[in-house]
Parts: sequence; C-alpha cells; structure tokens
Amino acid sequence: MTIDHTWWKEATIYQIWPASYKDSNGDGIGDIPGAISTLDYLKDLGIDIIWLSPMYKSPMEDMGYDISDYQDINPDFGTLQDMQDLIDGCHKRGMKIICDLVINHTSDQHAWFKESRSSLDNPKRDWYIWKKPRYDADGNRQPPNNWSSYFSGSAWTYDETTDEYYLRLFANGQPDLNWENEECRQAIYDSALKFWFERGVDGFRIDTAGLYSKDQSFADAPIVFKDQYYQPSSKLTHNGPRIHEFHKEMFKKVTSNYDVMTVGEVGRCTRDEALKYVSAARNEMNMIFLFDAIEVGCNPDDKFRYQGWKLTDFKDAIRNQSDFIKGTDAWSTVFIENHDQPRCVTRLGNAKKFHDKSGKLLATLQTTLTGTLFIYQGQEIGMTNLPRSWSIDEYKDINTINYYKAFKEKFGNDKDFEEKEAKLLDVINLMARDHARSPVQWSDAKYGGFSTVEPWMRVNDNYDKINVESQLNDPDSLLKFYQKVLKLRKEYKDLFIYGSFEILDYENEKVFTYVKELPDAKHPNAYVALNMSDDQVDFKPLIEGKFKLVACNADSDEFDEKVLTPWEARVYILE
Repeated sequence: MTIDHTWWKEATIYQIWPASYKDSNGDGIGDIPGAISTLDYLKDLGIDIIWLSPMYKSPMEDMGYDISDYQDINPDFGTLQDMQDLIDGCHKRGMKIICDLVINHTSDQHAWFKESRSSLDNPKRDWYIWKKPRYDADGNRQPPNNWSSYFSGSAWTYDETTDEYYLRLFANGQPDLNWENEECRQAIYDSALKFWFERGVDGFRIDTAGLYSKDQSFADAPIVFKDQYYQPSSKLTHNGPRIHEFHKEMFKKVTSNYDVMTVGEVGRCTRDEALKYVSAARNEMNMIFLFDAIEVGCNPDDKFRYQGWKLTDFKDAIRNQSDFIKGTDAWSTVFIENHDQPRCVTRLGNAKKFHDKSGKLLATLQTTLTGTLFIYQGQEIGMTNLPRSWSIDEYKDINTINYYKAFKEKFGNDKDFEEKEAKLLDVINLMARDHARSPVQWSDAKYGGFSTVEPWMRVNDNYDKINVESQLNDPDSLLKFYQKVLKLRKEYKDLFIYGSFEILDYENEKVFTYVKELPDAKHPNAYVALNMSDDQVDFKPLIEGKFKLVACNADSDEFDEKVLTPWEARVYILE
C-alpha cells in the first residue's frame, strides 16, 4: 500500500466559534485577540490547524453566516490587523489556519444585495434570485413556490421596492446568490477567496457547498410533511444540475493556485454523489463532512422530529464514514461535534453518570478513525448540553427560536399543549445548535473565565466542575486524555489515519469492536474495543494475536483484562 502523505490529511483541526471562544476586551463577546491568547494551549493539545468560523463583517442575524463584507472583520471580533496577527501567530507556531467560506448567500446588508434590490434593471439584479409572486384563487399574494426555509416558514421574502420575492433558504436576511450569473461568480472568487489566500489563509471550510446550483424550473417541492404547507426543497436545491461545474471552476480559477485545503459541508447524499465532490481526479474539493454519525437518530429533513438510535445504527454510521473512501482516490473526515450540533458527551455518551469516562471513550473512537480529524471548541474538556431546567428564553439560535415559535402557533391552543411542549423541549435540550454555542469554560471563575462581564449567552451552570484550568492540573482529566490519544494518533498515523476499518461485533448493542489494518504485513494492526453502555460486560478478544495495550480510559484499580467496565475504551496494537 502506497500512502499519499499530505499535510491536510494528517492534521488535527480545531474549530473556533469566535463569539463563544474567549473574550479579551470585557465586552461579553469572544474575539480574535482572545483566540490568539490560546494558541500555545492549542499547540500543546496537539492541534495542527485552526478552523475559524465566520469572523467577517455581519449584522449577525445568523451568527456571522450572514456576511455583509467578505473583506472586513465584524467589529465585535476585532480588526483586519487582529486577523492578520492570528494568521501569523498560527504560522509562527508551525500551525495553519482555515476560515469559513460562506458563498451560497450574503447578508441583505451586503453592498451587492443593496444594489440588487434597488430596481428591476440594476446591473446586479441578477446576482440574486428574484421571482414574481403567485396569487391564489382569492387574489392573495403568495411566494413563488412552496419551498421551506431551513429556519422554518417560506424560503422566500417579499420586497416591496420591486414587488418581487427573493430566495433565501435560511434567514430573512440571507438572500441566496445567483450562481448562474458568471459575473457574480467571479466577484465571489475575488472577494471571498483570493483576498484571504493572499493574506495567508491556508484553506476553507465551505459552507452549504451543495446548494449553489438550483433547479431552474423553481417548481414546487414534493410533499414530505403533510402537516405543513412549506416543504423541504432539497430535491430542487441540493446537488443541483451545475453544482460540480461550479466547484471545478472555483478550483481551476482560484484554489489550485495555492497550497491550501478545502472541506465542504454538503449534507446528506448518496456515496456516489458525494464522491463526485471529493474524487482527487475531479478537482473540486479535498474532502467533505459526512453527517452519518453526527445525525444518527435524526430525521434528515427535520432534526427536531427526533427518532432515537441503537448502537447498531451508530455502527452503520461509522462504517459508512470509514468505508467512504474504500477503493477510491477520495478522502474523508472524522468529527462528532461542530457549531450546528449538540455536545457529543450528552448525545452519544453518558454525561450524568460517566461524564469523563464516556468522553474519553468518544475521544478514543475519534482518534482511531480514518480521515482528517476535527475537534470542536470545548469538546476536549467534555462540555455538555445546556441544562433541561433552562427556559426556552435562554436559547439564542434562530433555528430553534423559529421552530418553537411555529410550534406554539400551531399547537398553542390544544388541550394537551403542555404535554406536547414538554416533548419538544426534551428534543431541543438534546439536539439544538445552542448547546455548542455556550461560552467555553476556561476556569471556575465567574462566567467560566470566558469574560469578566456577563456574556452574550449564558454560561453552562457546570462551569465550576468542567473547565480547562482544572483539567490542565489533573493528570487523569479528559483534556489530558485528549493530549495522549492525539499523540498516539500521530505515532501510528499510517494505521489510524490511513488504515482500513472493519467492525467485528456488529450485532452487539453494548460493545463496539473494530480493527484498523494496513495490508503490508510489516505494519502492526490495531484492535479497538468500546463498551458504549452503563453495564459491565465480559471481554475476550475476537481475534488471535499478541496484544499490546496502548490506550485505556479505565482507572488502574478497576482494570480487569477479562472485563470491560461501563464506558471503558481500549486500544491494542497487534504485533
């Protein structure tokens, strides 16, 4: 086996969500200087690349994913010079930095959109997607079709200035760019990509990378949810007819001219469709996020219609993720948290009874899987979901707020509303995006050491028990365990990062056992056993060989070779 050793394949990438990471100036909002102050901490953790979520100028309707100027910084986060200092600070430490590339839409405050909406004949009118209203049988004005926004309600907003609707698949203030317009595409390449490559950015995480090409018929979407008028439009907006043409053009005109990496957020699609984005020979993107594991148990069209999962479901998801590149020239990703997802120790572990141990198990899983590894801020200390006792009023995310508002409008007068509401709040408490967005807990000081003043979002109540400072001083902490297994991943990088993956106990609903292999007999293989249950189970290796234990999350006084304690994880090297 010939391994194509590449820096972005072997890197561990750490995502920083600026508003909630670290506040340096006491205004309650995280910022770029705050991020700079932690670079040595991240280097010691074992991080190779920083991924900085949107820091661009923005009215912040969707936490910076509504960009009003690609070439400037949101004043809450700092200045262009601060951003340059962060880029340079990473490079001085032998680290790299990637940013978010948000080019499916802009803010409605972007100069391009202000021009576009000003008149029907403005030169930039066609840079966005405008359609005339429909009228129902009673003569009432209606949106052009039945597409739903990802944030509830219609995907269209009416604009009185020109008596037309603009498409915005997300928030009101996030009009979709019209990628059919070549002049618009070129402006995107110059403003959003080249500008930052020339300043030293080492790549991009590409937001909503499967949405740029819409079916130009703009027909009604098929009925998925019979209990609502507006319907998911993915069949007409996701993986559209020209999407690969656009990515090839972006690669040819821009990214191929720099030594950079790209990772796309494409969302759910078939393996064959996904491979079109990341086959090396196709020259589109280096890799995409595969959502199988992170969305286990979810309805793909509505995560708040949560279905639950069994361990075999999770094994399927990890196998799909690991087998994605088998027999291809593509590459994959490994992640279990990000800014849009709940905390993994709550959702996939047991945060109440086995917090540290299940967190270490999930760390073991992630660091032994094939692909480029992504870690989200606070994951390394096992930050948890927000308390169920908190009111819905504590939630800040537009997705959750809109969903709850629509739910209340629909069911608010029902006799059993309180019962229905409690069930929804249970799901929100498990799945909402805000769980990842509460401020990072740096110490047990007031506000978790995130800020000296009350932050923009409430700090999780458990900051006094779960924080960076206490774990740095505890050799048995989850943070120290992350340092250890990240070093192990690099020590055996051919095996863990590039090796094949095979599940040995698929039907077992408590234990997850797999081997990592390289076909060359000169190399050792790895045997990983994870007890993902609250029960003690018997342990006997499912294959023969000479086993060397290289990682385990059990305390020395409870370790028993023949037993796996609850949430125990072991990694053996077979020599």
